Amino acid sequence: MTCCEGWTSCNGFSLLALLLVGVILNAIPLGINLVEQDKIFQNPISCYEWWFPGIIGAGLMALPATTMSLAARKRGCCNNKTGMFLSSLLSVITVIGALYCVLVSIQALAEGPLICNSQVNSTAKCEFSFKNLSNIDSEPFRLEWFLNDSCVSPAGFTNLNTNGNVATSWKIPSSNSEEDRYRLFHFSVFLGLLLVGILEGLFGLSQIVIGLFGCLCGVSERRGQIV
Repeated sequence: MTCCEGWTSCNGFSLLALLLVGVILNAIPLGINLVEQDKIFQNPISCYEWWFPGIIGAGLMALPATTMSLAARKRGCCNNKTGMFLSSLLSVITVIGALYCVLVSIQALAEGPLICNSQVNSTAKCEFSFKNLSNIDSEPFRLEWFLNDSCVSPAGFTNLNTNGNVATSWKIPSSNSEEDRYRLFHFSVFLGLLLVGILEGLFGLSQIVIGLFGCLCGVSERRGQIV
């Protein structure tokens, strides 16, 4: 087995594991909402699980390269220059899907769950547009919605400090209230999807390189059967 085949096999199994993790993470807020509210289109944890970053970006778009990488390993039916080239070509789709997953996750982490941003927690308030992804502002990306004592709008608060500002404390949310649970779920899910997207992108890029290298330099020949 050459280094091309060994690394391709490693990439294939790694992408398969990340693919499954991405799909499961994306399904968590959908499942929790269905169990708690019994209405899948009302009171979602976030708008962004409906963009399916884990199911489409980290899942379906990584499936072709994962399948080809696993098939191109030692003694596989695609263990040849053509198979290595196809694994490299299909990995481009994986990188695009991983980038999509990363961008949606960053946007979700920047804005926080719907319970922190809207009085009516409904998908009717969600804007499904790629234009939102290009308007990520670094200023609000400080996770204050997660670290503050509460992320609810301060309009009705009377606890003010000496400067007339709303007094807030910094802590990790617990699971004592619905708001805290939603914040924990939102942060955990999209941080996980962010990491999955980054890792998938790295494995995809490495397979592009190693696939091209295997296509140019060749792979080990399969053993002939003794008749």
